Amino acid sequence: MQAAFINQTGAPDVIRYGEFPDPVPAPGEVVVRMRAVSVNPIDCYARAGMLPGSLPLPWIPGRDIAGIVQAVAAGVTAFKTGDRVWATNQGFGNRMGTCAELCAIDQRWLYSLPAEVEFDVAAAAALVGVTAHLGLVQRIGIQSGQSLFVRGAGGAVGSMVVQMAVALGARVFASAGSDEKVRAALESGATHAMNYRTDDVAAELKRMVPGGVDVAWDTTREPDFQLLVPAMAERGQIVLMAGREAQPPFPVGPFYVKQCSMHGIIMLKMTPDEMRNAATDINGWLSGKKIRPRIACRLPLSETARAHQMQENATIGLDGALAGKIVLLGS
Repeated sequence: MQAAFINQTGAPDVIRYGEFPDPVPAPGEVVVRMRAVSVNPIDCYARAGMLPGSLPLPWIPGRDIAGIVQAVAAGVTAFKTGDRVWATNQGFGNRMGTCAELCAIDQRWLYSLPAEVEFDVAAAAALVGVTAHLGLVQRIGIQSGQSLFVRGAGGAVGSMVVQMAVALGARVFASAGSDEKVRAALESGATHAMNYRTDDVAAELKRMVPGGVDVAWDTTREPDFQLLVPAMAERGQIVLMAGREAQPPFPVGPFYVKQCSMHGIIMLKMTPDEMRNAATDINGWLSGKKIRPRIACRLPLSETARAHQMQENATIGLDGALAGKIVLLGS
């Protein structure tokens, strides 16, 4: 098969594209012919050797995949040849990633794909969708009518959080880094969206939600607790999902006096049951057009190195050029 792979960690240019051995499925695994994969910031961190643990070199990057079942191994009961499926949480531990024509996936991490959902949409929604579900549904348990502030709503996760919260009946207030991303947040259902480069976000939040927001979700690598904590309602909850090296100042007094709480989430540590619960809801929302991931561009699998460079420029370089997911397409 053809695959994108690395023989050593490093910059995007260590990615090679060419022949790679076909996967041999172990009992309980399903071989999926890839139709679409998406690129995530964590793919870049793994490729660069920035995550704990060593990779089983040569290694194929990629977390998300959507495609068609080509073969099933002994013990597989939930899928058959020809089924449309999607998955995420690959390329982690000893699991090979998804940037290849074929991928062997444990059936515990694989989900059916409704016929009306396109492969590129499913791949783009996978990691960001389960991340949003983990925070909003499984940790916060957000309720219809509650208020949510999303800091960094212009990114792939932030956009999905806005849409999912709206689907759950929340009132969403958002900030993003450009007028284009502000418009996209409003189109996704946000009640109000602000450009954090030109608007006074703290003042706007106080004006619109004088009693404070019930939930705040910060998607950025540098959480701003000086903004978030004053904006919280009594017993408000904060969700963090980024900023491994960040050590921002924290207003302890206002936080505990309001009896607030904070949740750190990471989808890589979700259990199979948590992932399947998320997948069930995501399939329903995708089928009903309640959520739809923002796709910035589609490239052939052979351009995986270019896609990683684009993602790295956006995530680490903060160039602002990427407004949505990069999707790599298979045949």
